Amino acid sequence: MIPVQGVENQTIAVLGLGRSGTATAAALAAGGATVVAWDDGVDTRASAEAAGLTLLDLTREANWAGVRALIVSPGIPHLYPRPHPVIAMALELGVPVDNDIGLFFRSYASEDWDGFDRAPRVVAVTGSNGKSTTTALIHHILSECGRPVQMGGNIGRGVLSLDPAQDGEVVVLELSSYQTDLARALTPDVAVFTNLSPDHLDRHSGHGGYFAAKRRLFAEGGPDRAVIGVDEIEGRYLAGQLSMGPADDRVIRVSSGQKLDGAAWSVFARKGFLSEYRKGRQAASIDLRAIQGLPGAHNHQNACAAYAACRALGLAPREIEAALHSFAGLPHRSQTVAEIGGVRYVNDSKATNVDAAAKALQAFPRIRWIAGGLGKEGGIAALQPHLGAVAKAYLIGHSARDFALEIGQTPHEICETMEQAVARASAEAEPGDTVLLAPAAASFDQYPNFEKRGEDFLRLVRALA
Repeated sequence: MIPVQGVENQTIAVLGLGRSGTATAAALAAGGATVVAWDDGVDTRASAEAAGLTLLDLTREANWAGVRALIVSPGIPHLYPRPHPVIAMALELGVPVDNDIGLFFRSYASEDWDGFDRAPRVVAVTGSNGKSTTTALIHHILSECGRPVQMGGNIGRGVLSLDPAQDGEVVVLELSSYQTDLARALTPDVAVFTNLSPDHLDRHSGHGGYFAAKRRLFAEGGPDRAVIGVDEIEGRYLAGQLSMGPADDRVIRVSSGQKLDGAAWSVFARKGFLSEYRKGRQAASIDLRAIQGLPGAHNHQNACAAYAACRALGLAPREIEAALHSFAGLPHRSQTVAEIGGVRYVNDSKATNVDAAAKALQAFPRIRWIAGGLGKEGGIAALQPHLGAVAKAYLIGHSARDFALEIGQTPHEICETMEQAVARASAEAEPGDTVLLAPAAASFDQYPNFEKRGEDFLRLVRALA
C-alpha cells in the first residue's frame, strides 16, 4: 500500500466503494486521514461497513462539515452527461474533487528515495485501443529484462494498492479517460498515447472532450518522454504541441503502417517489421510476424509503443526483442485460445467498438466472425471496408438484426446466443480459417462485462476440443 501524503488529521470523503474506492480509503487512513465513505449501493455500503469503514450519507449537505476533499471512483460521472449529486454538492460547497490517480502521483515519492541509487520511474499509458496490451507488454519486457516493476491502474492492482517503491523500480500504469480527466496531479516520467477513436462520448460530451481528457496526461505535468501514436490527427497534433521541432527527441512518434523517418526519434511497423529511426537513420529492426501473442497491425502498433517506452527507459533493442517473443498476450484481446482441426479460435471480446473490431478483422486472412451484443451509437456500417476477409458473420445479442442490415453483402446468420454462434462457426469452418470473437458491441445485453463474454467463448471452444 502507498500511504497518501498531506492528509494527516484531515477528514476526507470517498465516493464509490469498489476496488479502487476501498483501496483509496485504506491508503488515506494509512496517511493519517479520517475517512468517511459513501456508495449508492445498499449491499456495497453494508459490506464496507462490515469491513470497518465509516459511512456518511454525502447526499445530505449537513454531513459535509469539516470535509476537506472528495475522492471519487473512476466510474462515477463528475461533469458529463451530468455530475453525480454528491460531486455536484462538493463543487457547490467548494470542496476539492480528486481521484486515486491524483493521490498516487502526489504520494508515490517518499523520503526513502533519498537512499536509492536510481530513482523509481512511472510510465503511464492512455489511448482508445491497445492500452491494456501496451501496458502489460511494457511490464512483461521490464520483468524479462530483470528490472523491478509493478503494474496497476485500469489493469491489475489499484494504484494505491501497489507496494512502496524499490530502488530503480518502474511502475507501469494503464489510465483510462475517466482517470486522467479528474486527477489533480499527473506527472509520469514517460507518457504513452496509443491512438484515438470515438468512445465514451456521453461521458466527455463529444469527441473533443474525450481527446481533451487523454491530453491532460501530457499537459498537466509534462513527462520527460512522450510516446505518441500519430496514425490519427489527434496524435499528430499532440506530438506537434509537445515537440520543439524536428530535432526534439523528447517525443517518440509511433505508427503502424507508415514510415516515420523525418523526426528525431520514431518507431513504426510496416509489413510485420518494427523499425526504430533516430536522426534519420535506422537504429534497430525486429520481425514481429512470428510473435503469436501480437497478431495483426493493431498489435504491431502496441509493440511499437511498448518498444519506444522501454527504449526511453534505457533498455537495448536486443533485450526488448527477446522479451517480445515470450509475450503470450492478454485474455480477451486477440487471444488465441485453441487450434482445432486446422481452425484457429481467437477471443477478442475486448473489441467493444468499431475501431477495435476493424483492427481485429484485419489481422487474419479468412474469418468466421462472431459479432454483436449491445450496439453502440453509430452502429457498425463503418466496418464494411474491413469485411473482405470475412467468410461469414455469426450475429448474436440485442443488435444482431441491426448488424445484419449494416454489413452489406457479407454472408451472415442470426444466431442470437454465443453457444449457437460457436456451434455454427465451428461446423462451417475449414482448415486455415479463424473463428474470431470481435463483437464491436458492449456485452451488457447478455453478460455483465466483456470478460464474462470472453470466458463463455473460451468455455464453448474448449468443449469442442
